[in-house]
Amino acid sequence: MTTLTLIVLANLMSTLLSIGLAALLSFRLLAGLVDKLVCISAGLLLTVAFTHLLPEAFHSEADPFALGWVMLGAVLGFFLLEKAALIHHTHHHEGDAHHHHHGHDAHEAGRGGWPILIGDSFHNFADGMVIAAAFLLDWKAGLLATLAVMAHEIPHEVGDFMILLNAGFTKRKAFVFQLIAGLSAVLGGIVGYFLLDTSQAMLPYALMVAAASFIYIALSDLLPEMMRRRSLARSLPEVGLILVGVVMAAVLMGALHAH
Repeated sequence: MTTLTLIVLANLMSTLLSIGLAALLSFRLLAGLVDKLVCISAGLLLTVAFTHLLPEAFHSEADPFALGWVMLGAVLGFFLLEKAALIHHTHHHEGDAHHHHHGHDAHEAGRGGWPILIGDSFHNFADGMVIAAAFLLDWKAGLLATLAVMAHEIPHEVGDFMILLNAGFTKRKAFVFQLIAGLSAVLGGIVGYFLLDTSQAMLPYALMVAAASFIYIALSDLLPEMMRRRSLARSLPEVGLILVGVVMAAVLMGALHAH
């Protein structure tokens, strides 16, 4: 099986599973499970970024100072894209215990669901390129990146479903358009493959961008949601779930490197 085939299949699997599970959770409003997934995905993203993607980039022949600048530029770039509403991250939904006022999601959806779908397309395209970069390193890195992306995308897509439903989309329409936006990940994977395969020297820098995206999502979006909770009784289980994500990633990496 060629690397390009693996990239396409990984992006298809990530898209179909994340949107399918998100739809199941959204339409049944299993808010407590979504919150747990947010915590676990934070641990997964940070672990894959810090213990796999970053070391692989720095162990290459690329200039470490240049890699540092690329990572800084990527973090600032994600911030600017989010400020410009070209990408967004949301995991909020009515009854999610985040202490938003009633109707929060209806307010969030006030400008309509189409900007959400456009932002999702950019976001998923970037995820596809991240997965492509990881697979070009090796299939083990590709699998880790795919699982990390999928772990984040499930709660992310749940938030999007809630916004689309509050914007007036039917469940079927929301699902179909989320799926179409999600398939931009496949295009991102194909573009990433051809860009990076023809210039292997760019791969370490692509890995830095991938790591930056995982770290940015975890630190700017996932963990701040947990920091808003003051109750120790609620915070401790969340910390435990973050550690579950760390352990899951560590066990998986250990199992992959053993083969």
